[in-house]
Amino acid sequence: MIIGTPKEIKNNENRVALTPAGAKELVKRGHQVFVQHTAGIGSGFSDEEYVSAGATILPTIEEVYAIADMIIKVKEPIEPEYKLIKEKQLLFTYFHFASYEPLTKAMVESKAVCLAYETVEKTDKSLPLLIPMSEVAGRMAIQKGANYLEKPLKGRGILLGGVPGVLPAKVLILGGGIVGTQAAWMAAGLGADVTIMDVSLARMRYLADVMPANVKTMMSNEYNIREMVKHSDLIVGAVLIPGAKAPHLITRDMLKIMKPGTVLVDVAVDQGGCIETCKPTTHENPTYIIDDVVHYCVANMPGAVPYTSTLALTNATLPYAIQLADKGWKKAAQQNNDLIPGLNVINGDIVYKAVAEAFNMDYVPVEKYLAD
Repeated sequence: MIIGTPKEIKNNENRVALTPAGAKELVKRGHQVFVQHTAGIGSGFSDEEYVSAGATILPTIEEVYAIADMIIKVKEPIEPEYKLIKEKQLLFTYFHFASYEPLTKAMVESKAVCLAYETVEKTDKSLPLLIPMSEVAGRMAIQKGANYLEKPLKGRGILLGGVPGVLPAKVLILGGGIVGTQAAWMAAGLGADVTIMDVSLARMRYLADVMPANVKTMMSNEYNIREMVKHSDLIVGAVLIPGAKAPHLITRDMLKIMKPGTVLVDVAVDQGGCIETCKPTTHENPTYIIDDVVHYCVANMPGAVPYTSTLALTNATLPYAIQLADKGWKKAAQQNNDLIPGLNVINGDIVYKAVAEAFNMDYVPVEKYLAD
């Protein structure tokens, strides 16, 4: 198979979807790998390293898309890329379709095969290609939140861990999954007073067992959220419904009861955000203020630490990329059920139900394409 890795063109996205080590593994199996010039430079990988691994460097993104049977990316294609995508071309990347209708319609019109990292799912319901970036984003949420609590950045002017004689900051985390758990560990390690809210009693029992004493658990419901936001200094939105738009757990009117300088970090922004006033921002302009509340809603948080993020991501994606390259997407999905829920759009049909429902578009069961 001919595999292409373009340079990411989303604002301040420095990750790359294929490392030289990954390129070498694919080349060893007889595949051709084409990498766009400087695609890996933001993550610390030079063109020369890719060439040494057996890949071919192409000067432009247009050439990479034109030659490849499978495109391996990190972030969803953005508008300048739509016209480059070919019918029946396999795109293996994060898509987060349910949060952005123009992308969904563009991929339907392209008649490409879109296999989304974020909905690849194991039999135990875990999301193996979302977990590594969720781990990074959860830890970063606290790192960034602590920074924006500083007064020069319009925060409350509070030190996350406090000092002897001064209480630490109160951190509220909405969602006890991978992001929420990593955020809680990070905040707890810095000495904050942490509360995790979730709807699963089983998950909260687990978290209560493994978390340090400065982390508490609380049932997530509207009443409890309203009470907690009044006293919280840093609030992290860490809610995920796989493949679907995130629910709004913090509504606009709740901002009025928060303390001025409260910081909101919405890690769910890729899926539409779990904070009603959330809108995607970039590393270039990461925050905005509404009702004296600081919003940090960067849609590609792990892109700020590309070396760590690229290695963490490609450790997870490469085994699947090899299967797709060796067998083609159809046979690979037939033989590995993890890949079936990853299929979102095939040849102009939406085959992932939550995406079709998000935009009231037609849904075609994926089995139509997997039948022999």
